This record gives sequence, structure tokens and C-alpha cells, in this order.
Amino acid sequence: MRMGPETESMEYKKSTGELKNAIVSLASMLNKNGYGTVFFGVGNNGEAIGQLIGDATLRDVSQAIANFIKPQVIPTITLELIDEKNIVKVYVEGTDKPYSAYGRYYMRSADEDRELSPSQLKNIMEKKVEADPIVRIPAISQRLSFGQLRTLYAIKGLSVNDSEFEWNTGLRMENGNYNYLAELMSDINDVSIKVVTFAGRDKSVVKKRNEYGFKCLVLAMEQVLSYVESINETLVDIGSKQREESKLFDMESFREAWTNACLHTRWDMQIPPAVYVFKDRIEVISTGGLPQGMTKEEFFKGISYPVNLKLQKIFGQLGYVEQTGHGIPLITKNYGTHAFELTRNHVNVVIPFNKENEKEPKEPVTFQNHYSDNMNRSQSLLYSIVSENPNYTIKDMVKESGMSDGYVRKVLQFLKTNGYVEREGSNKTGHWKTNVPTHNEDA
Repeated sequence: MRMGPETESMEYKKSTGELKNAIVSLASMLNKNGYGTVFFGVGNNGEAIGQLIGDATLRDVSQAIANFIKPQVIPTITLELIDEKNIVKVYVEGTDKPYSAYGRYYMRSADEDRELSPSQLKNIMEKKVEADPIVRIPAISQRLSFGQLRTLYAIKGLSVNDSEFEWNTGLRMENGNYNYLAELMSDINDVSIKVVTFAGRDKSVVKKRNEYGFKCLVLAMEQVLSYVESINETLVDIGSKQREESKLFDMESFREAWTNACLHTRWDMQIPPAVYVFKDRIEVISTGGLPQGMTKEEFFKGISYPVNLKLQKIFGQLGYVEQTGHGIPLITKNYGTHAFELTRNHVNVVIPFNKENEKEPKEPVTFQNHYSDNMNRSQSLLYSIVSENPNYTIKDMVKESGMSDGYVRKVLQFLKTNGYVEREGSNKTGHWKTNVPTHNEDA
């Protein structure tokens, strides 16, 4: 039995020994049609010759596709019997063009896989921009105005061509109607942007609600930044002999988290990002989870997978985003990867407060009091914790003391610098050693 000739959506391979070429064909067919099929165990003439099947054959094919086609696709792999011979059928589909195989881009032409030229790749990328969901979804209202957005462009010194502005910024669909991006950018809309303040450490008691939405998203985003910066008070550590000042939290980390939330949220789901302020932290919530094909490793490296390309273009022109990808690494540098709660449908960024400066932490009654004139209460508390628990990690100290991760590290550095504690052994297998505080150093 012959299966017919190879086509722009079907490729034959004699065995999985040609797996690399098969992956190129799959990426090539995805770029041409959005789908494609490869059969292993079939000759070039379409005749079934059979594929040897081992314990890991199907798994190896699946893992190779996951590793070498980007953005990642999930294949459907089945074992079929043709002319009483084992045939492996691999089917893929996807809309996130362009797809690469081993870092190169191909396009299917008849039964050939041809590498794309830079200009051809650019054309695909431009079509991808137009495929953004929010530029394809019609606006709820078609009676929109963009005075606020035009003013923001003018403030940045950008010229605005009145007749082409709405087309150049991607606010109109091919049929001339406004899209959902236009809804987000309009002077009046139904998009609510909230900052909710809670009385405690959970959501049981709402203390205050601030509404910044129902206007151009860029303006609402900026107003949230201004408000949050106003509550980022300067705290003074009066327990030390030398006056020490610090902010409640790192504003630049919040700025990156909030801007990313506004840019990368799945606006087509029409669930806006939000800011929650608790007694001990501030949280930024966005909808959509990680972009399709992005791994957690890529996310923490700061690799960009834009979700809303036209929106990103507007943000970029107005100076709110850069292409450096430094936002996520900045947050992880200040607060660690545990500042991010990543789920299938949400990205939650948790920024803890430096509450120790505002209110001294309560000393656990189980620890001996090592307080002296040379230490403030926070330093004395951490010294006590380390003295009683030499095997504690930073995470353990944070939990026991009630201090933030950043403040624990700051206090620990003071104790190490002044000889109160020292680390013996490696970070993983070592332990802490405490010395008797007999010095008179300034804090």
C-alpha cells in the first residue's frame, strides 16, 4: 500500500534516524500551514517499510520536538499499523508563527523545506503582530476618542499624524472598526484598574479601594505608579547609633512588575491586572500565566515573549518598556525567585515590606536575650536565632524572625562584618558560629 506523494503538510521518513530532518519539516509545515504530519517508517515513495519500536522511541521523538522547535508545540504521536508494519505518526499544529527548528527558520514549499531569508522572516513577524488577539477582537464601543493618548505622545515629543494616528498605532481593524486595543487606549472605557488595600496580611478586611481605570490604560498605569510611590514611605531605623533610612520596598522592582503586568496580561480575557497592598507586602496580579512556549528558566533569565505586540509598541514609543529584559532579573536579584507565584492562568509578584524598620519584630520567648548596647533589637534578635540554631538557612531565619528576606540579609551582613557571627563550611553543608559580642561598633 502506498500512501500517496509528500505534500506541503505531509512528510515521510524511513526511520527515526532522520529525526533531525523530520523536526525541520514539522517547523517548516507549521510556518506554512499552521499544521503538519510526519510519518516514520515510510519511504519517499509513500510505501510503508516499518519503524523499529523500542521502550523509548515515542518518548524520544516527543522530547526532541519539545527541545528543538520554538515556540514549543505539543505533538500528537500515535503508533499505526500499515501493511502489518509499525508506523509512527507525528502531528503538530500551532498559530504562534514563526517556528524555528534548531535555531533556524524554514518554510514548506511543495515537499521541500526551504530556509527563510531575513526579509521573509520579517514578513512573518509583521503578520504575527497583526495576529495579536487584542487587535483582532472588536471594541465593545465603536464611539471612541484618544485625546489622552495623543497628549501622552505629544509630551514625549512624538509627532502625531492626525489622519493616520489610529492606523499607525494599531487601533483599527482591517474593516475600519476599532479593536480591543483601541478600547484600552480610549479616553473612556469599561476597564477597571484597582489598587486594593487590606487591613492585615490576608483579604478578610478591606481597608481602602482606589480606582484608576475607565480611561486610557497608559494614563491609568502611570497613576497607579504615582500612588504606590506615594505610599513607599521612608523608614528610619532609630535603634542604631547611626541614623539609617530605607524605603518600605524597592520602587523600581514594583515599577517593573506593574508595567509587565499591564503589558503582558491576556487582555483578550478582559481581566485587568490589579495591585493588592497588605500589612506586610504588596502584590501585583496579572492574568494569562507564562506566554505559550516559555519555560520558567527563560522567564527568570528575562527572555521576552511578547503577548501583545501592538501594545508593546505603544509602551515602547512612550518610554515605558525597553527590550533589555532586565525587569525580571532585577526583581529576583532584590527578592529572589520566590517573589513570583507562577500558575497556569496567573503571574503573581509578591514584594515584601521592610516592616522591621517601621515596627520592631517581636522577640521569640524561646531564645536567650543577647541584646546589648552594640546592637539594635533586630540585630540582637537575629544573633539569638543564629546562636540557638546554627544550621538555619536564610529562609528559616525569615520565618522565625518575621523579617523580610532582604532585611535578614542586611542584618546578617552587619553581624558578620563586626565579628558577631561567621560561616563555617559551604553554603549548603556548613553552619553558623556565633561569638560573644564585646565590641562597641556603631550599627
